[in-house]
Amino acid sequence: MSDPIIKHLGLTDYETTWLGMKDFILSNPDHDEIWVTEHHPVYTIGLNKKDLKLPKHSKIPCVFVDRGGKITYHGPGQLIIYLLINYKNKNLSIRNLVTALEASVIYFLKTLGIKSYAKKDAPGVYVEEKKIASVGLRLKNNFIYHGLSFNIDMDLSPFKLIDPCGYKNLEMAQLADFNREYNLDDSAKKILEALTSSLRAI
Repeated sequence: MSDPIIKHLGLTDYETTWLGMKDFILSNPDHDEIWVTEHHPVYTIGLNKKDLKLPKHSKIPCVFVDRGGKITYHGPGQLIIYLLINYKNKNLSIRNLVTALEASVIYFLKTLGIKSYAKKDAPGVYVEEKKIASVGLRLKNNFIYHGLSFNIDMDLSPFKLIDPCGYKNLEMAQLADFNREYNLDDSAKKILEALTSSLRAI
């Protein structure tokens, strides 16, 4: 498959970006894109609302969205990579795109000497049993969209008010806990290199 067009959006409002993704795929574009961003503080709740625990006594807004998964938090210092990829006539599925996203983070962390891993029954990337990256995707109108969030150097305290991704007592980690040499832009560059290589191989 040809490489997607990569767009760096900077710090964005979550809901505006989400609606922009939906508009993009409904326009039936003739190319794929990857959007790189970080968001103002927001809780997002996916389609799986079973045993949902909403944050109490928080001024951070909650947005119900159309990706898979449960509740998570986004905020400044967290790298977001959205895939907007037409899967029609390509050997693509949500599963192999989840694997590609996870593998790109795992490879990046490995280059820094940080051991990480994925879990078959709990999408994302983990370091020392703590979650450092989350994945959520949606399939619609021949497109797969949404994507990856990777904690770089952020305030992790809002995660304590929820069960991240629906898992009680799940602790979160971030790159700054293990390596402070890589900021968000540097990390994005390395992960995108690994991700586009993985996508070419699919």
